[in-house]
Amino acid sequence: MIVVCGEALMDVFAAGETPAGLLLDARCGGSPFNVAIGLARLGRPVAYLGGLSADAAGRRLRAALAAEGVDTRLAPELDAPTTLVMVDVAADGRPGYRFLGTGAADRLLPASAAAALPEAARVLQLGSYALVVEPVASVLRALVEREHRRLVVACDPNVRPGVEPDVARWREALEWMAPRCRLLKASDEDLAWLYPGADPADVARGWLAAGVELAVVTRGERGASAWTATAEAHRPAPPVALADTVGAGDTVQAALLAWLAERDRLQPGGLSLEAAELGAALGFALGAAALTCSRRGADLPRRAELPPA
Repeated sequence: MIVVCGEALMDVFAAGETPAGLLLDARCGGSPFNVAIGLARLGRPVAYLGGLSADAAGRRLRAALAAEGVDTRLAPELDAPTTLVMVDVAADGRPGYRFLGTGAADRLLPASAAAALPEAARVLQLGSYALVVEPVASVLRALVEREHRRLVVACDPNVRPGVEPDVARWREALEWMAPRCRLLKASDEDLAWLYPGADPADVARGWLAAGVELAVVTRGERGASAWTATAEAHRPAPPVALADTVGAGDTVQAALLAWLAERDRLQPGGLSLEAAELGAALGFALGAAALTCSRRGADLPRRAELPPA
């Protein structure tokens, strides 16, 4: 089982104008939420660890997870609001975000929720602003510190400066995570903000030196690259009739984990792929992301929509 840790929220899109204002289309989202849904749709046993509100939006998030087969026993119901994110999609399909989440349930995960993982847990997947806002960041760090020698830890920082604008806080979190992490993925946009002027390949190789087994950098319409200690691979993005790119990076992470799980590689030492395997993994993940980009919002693909293992 893969335990996905982090935030769940509502992405709010403008869906048209009314005489007095706007129609709003609120959709379940959040990077970790999306990864959990994506893994379930790809046929992997998955649990979600994160705070969910008792309000209507929180109940809808919980119902959406359950409907996809995600285990929500590690998701306590909290008397705090659900984070809302105003999403403004640009002409090129790239989303901009404004977060309304101070004091929200996804930031208030109690330590008791992470006290015991399911016996079937084999992987911890973490990401986005739950890594840098308190108290959830400290709860997740304690969990990683306790479990990283036993379980495979995977991470996608999915940087959100609109939530935490202090770049030093993000860098510190990522650099703390790298020695405890087996799979680390980031976008080139993340790295340009975190390490201006740095070559993403050099950043990835630094992660490998810290202990990461598989480092991945996504490059939007230019595809993705991956490195292990002995190999590297680069794959272009497949052509797509673009709706938007919401959830594309989350799809890549879910698909990478699913591809590795299907080959029994999600175990310590199992992520040290050679070049041909790296290329195949990237091709599978980018194909999945292309499907997401062809649909509005984070509508991640199901296993039957992708090539067989």
